[in-house]
Amino acid sequence: MSCSLFEFCRLQELKTVRDFLFQNQSKESVEEKNQTENELSWDTSDWESGWDNGDNKEEESASSTKVEEEPSGHSQPWLQDCVVSLSPCADLLVVAREQKAAFLSAKWRTDDSGREEMTLAVSWSGPLSTEEGESVSSVIAIPLASQKRSSTGRPDWTCIVVGFTSGYVRFYTESGVLLLAQLLHVDPVLRLKCRTYEIPRHPGVTEQHEELSILYPAALVTIDGFSLFQSLRACRNQVARAAAAGSDVVPPPPLAYKKWGLQEMDTIMDHSSAGVMTLCVFDQMKNASILGGFHASVKGSPPAMSQFVTVGSGPYAGFYYAVEGNSQPLLSHVALAVASKLTSALFNAASGWLGWNKNKNEEEAAQKQKPKVEPATPLGIRFGLPDSRRHGESICLSPCNTLAGVTDDFGRVTLLDLAKGVAIRMWKGYRDAQLGWLQVQEERGDREFSPSASLPRRHALFLIIYAPRRGILEVWAMQRGPRVGAFTVGKHCRLLYAGYHLMGVNSVTSQGWQLHTQQVCLLDPTTGALRTINIPFHLALSDKKNERARDMHLLKRLTAVLKSRDMDPDTLEREVKSVLLEIKHPAIKKQALESLLSNRNAPVSCLTNVTSALRDALKHQDADEVEASLLQLCSSQLKLLQLYIDIQQLQSAANAEDCPENDSLQGIEEELSRVGPTLQRYAQLSSKPLVSFAQDSPDTPLSAQAFLAQLECAEDGEVKVNRRSDAEWNQLGNFMFWGCLCGKSPTHKVCDTLQLAGISPQQLLSLLMSVWLQREKEVLQKPVETVRNLHTLLIALSNMDGAVEESWDPQSVSPWWQQVRFTCIQSHNAAAALLAAFVAHRAAKASITSRADSKLQSEWEAVSLELEQWLVCVRQLEDVLVLQTLMLVPSPQGTAGGAVVQCSIKTLLEGGTGGIADSVSKWVFRQNMAPEQLKEILQRKESEDAGDKKEQKVAGDGAEEKENSHEDADSTAELLLAVCQRFPDSLSPDLLFAHCCWEYVVQWNKDPEEGRFLFCAVEHLKVISSPHIQLGISTMMWSTFIVKRFSAAAFLMEKVGKAPKDRLCRRDVGIGDKAMTSFLGCCAQLLQILMEADSAMEEIPAPELSVEEVWSGAEGPASIAELALEQRGVHYPLVQHHWLLASLLHAAMSFSVKVKPLSLFDTKGKNAFFRDLTTIQLMPSGDMDPGLVSLRQEFLLRVLTGWVQAIDDPSCSPSAPASTSLPSDGPKADWWPSLCMDLGALLQVNPDILRRHLVCELYNQGLDLRAEEAILQVEDKDVLGSQLLVLTGQRLSYSLLHNQNQTQAAMELLARLPPTLCTWLKAMDPSELRCPLVSLSKTARLVSRLIEMLPENHAQYTLALHLLEAVDVLSLSTED
Repeated sequence: MSCSLFEFCRLQELKTVRDFLFQNQSKESVEEKNQTENELSWDTSDWESGWDNGDNKEEESASSTKVEEEPSGHSQPWLQDCVVSLSPCADLLVVAREQKAAFLSAKWRTDDSGREEMTLAVSWSGPLSTEEGESVSSVIAIPLASQKRSSTGRPDWTCIVVGFTSGYVRFYTESGVLLLAQLLHVDPVLRLKCRTYEIPRHPGVTEQHEELSILYPAALVTIDGFSLFQSLRACRNQVARAAAAGSDVVPPPPLAYKKWGLQEMDTIMDHSSAGVMTLCVFDQMKNASILGGFHASVKGSPPAMSQFVTVGSGPYAGFYYAVEGNSQPLLSHVALAVASKLTSALFNAASGWLGWNKNKNEEEAAQKQKPKVEPATPLGIRFGLPDSRRHGESICLSPCNTLAGVTDDFGRVTLLDLAKGVAIRMWKGYRDAQLGWLQVQEERGDREFSPSASLPRRHALFLIIYAPRRGILEVWAMQRGPRVGAFTVGKHCRLLYAGYHLMGVNSVTSQGWQLHTQQVCLLDPTTGALRTINIPFHLALSDKKNERARDMHLLKRLTAVLKSRDMDPDTLEREVKSVLLEIKHPAIKKQALESLLSNRNAPVSCLTNVTSALRDALKHQDADEVEASLLQLCSSQLKLLQLYIDIQQLQSAANAEDCPENDSLQGIEEELSRVGPTLQRYAQLSSKPLVSFAQDSPDTPLSAQAFLAQLECAEDGEVKVNRRSDAEWNQLGNFMFWGCLCGKSPTHKVCDTLQLAGISPQQLLSLLMSVWLQREKEVLQKPVETVRNLHTLLIALSNMDGAVEESWDPQSVSPWWQQVRFTCIQSHNAAAALLAAFVAHRAAKASITSRADSKLQSEWEAVSLELEQWLVCVRQLEDVLVLQTLMLVPSPQGTAGGAVVQCSIKTLLEGGTGGIADSVSKWVFRQNMAPEQLKEILQRKESEDAGDKKEQKVAGDGAEEKENSHEDADSTAELLLAVCQRFPDSLSPDLLFAHCCWEYVVQWNKDPEEGRFLFCAVEHLKVISSPHIQLGISTMMWSTFIVKRFSAAAFLMEKVGKAPKDRLCRRDVGIGDKAMTSFLGCCAQLLQILMEADSAMEEIPAPELSVEEVWSGAEGPASIAELALEQRGVHYPLVQHHWLLASLLHAAMSFSVKVKPLSLFDTKGKNAFFRDLTTIQLMPSGDMDPGLVSLRQEFLLRVLTGWVQAIDDPSCSPSAPASTSLPSDGPKADWWPSLCMDLGALLQVNPDILRRHLVCELYNQGLDLRAEEAILQVEDKDVLGSQLLVLTGQRLSYSLLHNQNQTQAAMELLARLPPTLCTWLKAMDPSELRCPLVSLSKTARLVSRLIEMLPENHAQYTLALHLLEAVDVLSLSTED
């Protein structure tokens, strides 16, 4: 990889630019040529008179055309006569000559091939001079950074700075608009240079400030970059505002600058500002002793100085140092204004700057007045490089500010060390040379091979020399490096080197920026091409490291070859082999070989041949030169490749081995027939199609690269398999053993090949078990055949050396068979693990028997110890298979529950004693199984366990009927029954109901809007037979999930004073109003269960929980039932107190009764709420305040009224979601009256008042039959009779006086009534009746009941008799 010169941009309209700049010179050259010809020719007027004037015009036009075409060829270098400057961002090019200039801006266009390319086209052209006789002497284009936060490093705009021979410096925009002009010195401007911010690469480097420097023949002016940046932005904004408003541009304030008078140098041609530097202590003492002599004093700290280097003559190069702070910035225009501030001119100037109108005469006078020029501060030369005959022409500063290249009139290029002030190198033969610098950053790939890889990336510096006399461009490595590149270019090119970047950047704004700048560009005027140079970093390294750089280049070439997909295998092998053998460095050669072996495009034959050729080449070298690790890598990789080829060939073998022992699986076949139905059901449920990627399929062939990546060959010849991921491990196992398991590959040959390769039997056993467990679906399709092949493979692996140790003590467990058991215990593939356990159990039994026979003794203890573990493992796997089959039953559509629970022996043991019940409870939740249905299935199990044949027959008949209608549901029930039979202790009814209750309440806590979940949890809690478990679970549910939301609901209703709206419920409680009603009902039921359980605990002893003997090794969290039994007892009055509140809240929400529930209790009662139910609190006692009792009575009466209205309201149907899911919990439930009576007894409210109110409300609603039933419970019949007498009078009053359809008979009856009764009826108000239209027969029965209830000595008894007579007469008249 070497230097390259590539074109990145092309100039358009170059001929137009040349014609514009050389327009006057073209006319003058034609006139001079004609005049010269006339002077040197004879008088030909006589014989030339015949030629007409048209021919002369043709000659003139031909000559002018020749002048125009000459610059486009290789003759006259017109661009060398112009001042050219390119922006560092390569988006603006300035070409100026004399008084004119042309600006070329970047544009994108599409070429003929459709590729986007950047071009520079003329955006503005015109004259720049404003003074008479002045011309352009120097130009630079400075891009200004954007101040927006979203900027990524592109410039906001570009400012063109132009220096003139009159001494003026003017600043323009890209469109040629003058922003600022200032006369800094009366001499011509020689050179403009700029320095911008550069990020320091090292902590010790001084941070350089931005600066614009202007060189005059005997003075140097520097302008601070920050103030210049702000002034230019302000001027540009002012110009834009003036253009938008159509007003005149206000002259801007002057720039602050420093002017140095450069002394003790005859002629100055060019300069460079190296920035601020600080001398070390030794250099400070040296300079002080030289300048001040022996007794010179030295300051404590070295001063900061600005270094300027000039070139010219007398001396050839001069070094100036200006101490910072000695010179103040000069403001000539401000000083002039201050001198005349006593006049009104200052006011006029200020008014003009503020936008007020100025007098035109004053403006013209100000223009004619020559601005005052401040004198320069003298600056003496510190030292120089004297050479009387040599004259310096130009100087070019390096990006690091430590080196500079100088050209002179002798055709030499000198390299200066600015820190030491000496010339360190010189090139000759470069007349009229143009210089530039290129700084290259180290690549990340090269950094990995560097001994200082942890340090920041290095930078290399190159000097670019363009020799126009020879038409050559050279690249030299610094400081004393060789020439690393040379290009033949045209003789009329211009080398454009800016030496700066964006102005306005600092350490804060440059973070995260990617500066898109070109360091060096070559402009070819013949083609208009703008090219840049690309230099690899490794060219700056020494010769010793160049070999490594060349190897790196070869490595990159190898990488490119391997990435190419359109190369045939033979060509690929040939290219790779040549590159690999050409690399010299062992580390890079090793990296190249590893890159080849990991490439998926290379075929196996290519890998084998290239690796073999490399190994042979290494063997033919001297032993001292060959690196042992590389040779070892070649040998090991060849061995692994050969193993890959051998296994691949065995897989493609047509004939496979037959099992020599056909009767060896007799015991396993019996086991298979026993678990066959369960395996078949498991296979049906687990055969659902799944979405997977093709590359993840187990049938995908294993590539040689993946095979090599997983195997590692040790120095002793042993091959070790590296387990990186489960997918790669399973893929490797498929490659080795799946053909043998399917019967397609010879088992013993494959095992012999793997054993000869040196792979340990333990790793082979792990690979075999992984592929067996992974391919469970394929195994279950042909279980007998695959089990037989697995048995053969397992026996073959067991017979390998190192599988079963010869010194194995039969009284201990074999590590070999323990590995198989451990794999089966961890596997989630229950069926495959069970089949593997069958095979391994039989193989282990045969192995132990053969060992006992070989020792001629009977090792009964050893046999029983090993086989006992297998018996336990097989029993556990059978249990897991049945349980996993149940887990795979699909849930009904639309139910929640998440993914299927994956069971294994390990997960069940780690789940603790309640792990099995927890898994089944999650399944019950996913199946949305009702508690009654689950209870029915568990009762069927108990009946089958009891052995009652009659009950079994009845259950069987029911099952047959269910099978005809719901086959799936019945099969699921049978599967659940089978699971419960295999886990009689772990799935005892109380334990299973407890876990189901807890699962439902956990799911409700995740989604509180689903009140059905909490209702089901309470229903499961009800069917638990043990009051001890009931009490513990109720207490845990209340404290963990319920009490916080319950207290929020109580406080909300207390605050609102009524049933809150949906929005308030969601804000404070987190659930809607419907869900909150259901929640409060469940709270009341939960507390009711808690009270009942607390009462029954003394009569029934606590249950003893146990697990099956096979699963006794469970280690993990305690089950829910165990935690419930550990709970403390509750304080019954406190629970009853909370139940009271829950019932009141539920009633208030159900019937929308206005009440403040906490206000129904006294202070003691309020303080006792929401306390821990296990603590003893100070409860209310004694007679309650009559005011509170009155409030309680009023609330209960409203509840009864609401219930009566609800049961007779047809619109109040159970249509709401909460009512649908909880039918017994709605406002129409029949238990509301009895609940109110119970509440009344606890709230010290007379229950008979409630009963009488209920009877009156029922009659008021027209529900006479229900009222007659309620009358039986009333104790004070006299008061009830008086109340019902009024209600009867209201009914008759409506029938006789207020009915629209009054008959004549009714009017006659009214006339015959006694006056007292008639007056009493007229005083009745039937509007209080909610159902006034009641049949007369019901009213007659009501009056009859009245007479029965009222005693004869009652004051209203006579009135009741009159009513009875009136009703009888009215009914007779109605019948007639």
